[in-house]
This record gives sequence, C-alpha cells and structure tokens, in this order.
Amino acid sequence: MNSMRVLITGAAGFLGSHLCEKFLEQGAEVIGIDNFITGSPENIAHLLENPKFHFIKYNVVNFIYIPGKIDIILHFASPASPKDYLRHPIHTMKVDSIGTLNTLGLAKEKRARYVLASTSEVYGDPLEHPQKETYWGNVNPVGARSVYDEAKRFAEALTMAYFREHKIDVRIVRIFNTYGERMRIDDGRVIPSFMTKAIKGEDLEIYGDGTQTRSLCYVKDLIDAILKIATHNGIEGEIFNAGNPEEISILELAKIIIRLTNSKSKIVFKERMEDDPRRRCPDITKIKNILGWEPKIKLMDGLKITIEWFRKKLGSQ
Repeated sequence: MNSMRVLITGAAGFLGSHLCEKFLEQGAEVIGIDNFITGSPENIAHLLENPKFHFIKYNVVNFIYIPGKIDIILHFASPASPKDYLRHPIHTMKVDSIGTLNTLGLAKEKRARYVLASTSEVYGDPLEHPQKETYWGNVNPVGARSVYDEAKRFAEALTMAYFREHKIDVRIVRIFNTYGERMRIDDGRVIPSFMTKAIKGEDLEIYGDGTQTRSLCYVKDLIDAILKIATHNGIEGEIFNAGNPEEISILELAKIIIRLTNSKSKIVFKERMEDDPRRRCPDITKIKNILGWEPKIKLMDGLKITIEWFRKKLGSQ
C-alpha cells in the first residue's frame, strides 16, 4: 500500500480516526477531511506529525477539490448517534445526500474506488431476523429518526446509481453497533451512556423494558472488516453487513457494565423512544464467505478495554 493515496471523510470521528490510523499502518498516504461537527481534533492529534497524514478542515457538503491521484475514497462523514442526528437533522441529510454526491463526483473524476459507510439503520425496526443484505427494511420515512435512516438509504441508492451509470467501483458497508476507544462521552449511545454513568455511580437509564437487543462489535474488529472491503478486488457494487452476530439485551448489557465497573449504580426504566428497533443483529454470512472476516474480540474483553479508556477520559476532565 506504500504508493496508495486514500481520502477519508469524517476523519476525526470515532470510526474515521481509527480508519486513518489503520491505513497509515498499512503504509498508505491518508488525506483526512472533517468539519468537527461531531468529530474531535483530539482523535487525530497523534497523527498530525506523520508525514503521510494530511488533514483538511472542511465540510463535504461543499464542492471538493483534491489535487493529485486518489486510489480509495471512504465516505464516513455523518452524525451517527441519535442524539447527534436529532440535534443536526438537516446537516445529517445534507452530508449523506450532497456530501455523498460530492464524494462520488470526486471518485468519478479520479477513477477512485469508493466505500460508503452505511448503517444497520437502513433496516429500520426489522421484521426479518437476523438481517441479511437482501432485506429491504422496515423504516418510518417521516419519523424523527428518518433524517438518518432515509439519508443513508438515499446515499446507498446514489452510490449504486454511480456504479451502474458511471461504472465507479463502489462498495457499501452496513455498520452495526460498534463500540470502543474514542467514542464521545456525551454522544448518547448506549455504551458511552452506560459506562459514563456506571463510573460516576449514577443511575443507568433504559428506554423501554430493556428486552430490546443489540449486537456489539469492538471497533478494531470493525476496522479490519472495512479494510478488507476497501482493498479486496472483484467486489464492485457489493453490499456487506459488518458487525457482531451475537445479541445481547440492553438490560443484560447494563448489568454487565455495572459489574465490570464495580459500580453502585441502579437501573431505571424510561419510556421507549420512537422507532427504536426492538432487535438488531447482522447476518454476516456474506462477508465471512467472500472476505473471510468475522469478529474475534469477545464482548467482555472489548468492554473491559473500553471501560479503562472511559475511566482515563473521565479522570482527565
């Protein structure tokens, strides 16, 4: 990968910063773009001294010009937690529509390979379980969460249109719940929320009765999946689920985090959020068969590493 030049949007985000790191480790030259709406300069501070890393503070909703060749574009710019996309609903729709259009236009100009970060949210509150890539989803097109769900569904449709009309080498990765170091403490997702409150000894809030499930993938496993999707030849136009197929209920997760943090926190129940999926679990048969990927890090091990990171983060505030 020494001569490879890679562009990553959302480079200062949770996943984007890990991706920058991974491609630099592989010897690639990396151009990172972020406007810091939800990303953090802290996530990429350690990369700035690397001569192969170039950072541009920019909003991809605007026209993008990058001189020189680009081999791979990974479009990861987008608010990704309910708290963020409900706070920035129009920006979310813009970055996943106009931002996708702009980055696809750049891919067309450079004849670059294109990887779209999509989401398990395209399946909505699924009626099929576990979810295969062939499932069309059960999404409320006008609900509060539609600003993210439908934006990503549009981004997928636009990406496939560029594949069919302009013969761009595209790949779509539907990312399921991922956790690990560099998640924002206040991003509202279940892992940061539970860990922060457990470490502080505050009540853990569960929306609904806690029987809803999630499948949780440790970030380093997910980054390995994205690297494979981005670098494998002969998979143009393919869509892959990436996540951990092991389900856990939100209530069980809360109990485990309280135990692992040795916390005195209690669990309290609140009203279920609108269109919150009851079950979420990927069928990863396709990525396993084609790319030989499956998560390796056990939930308990990943949670312990993440708790230690959150302890340090909270201690430094």
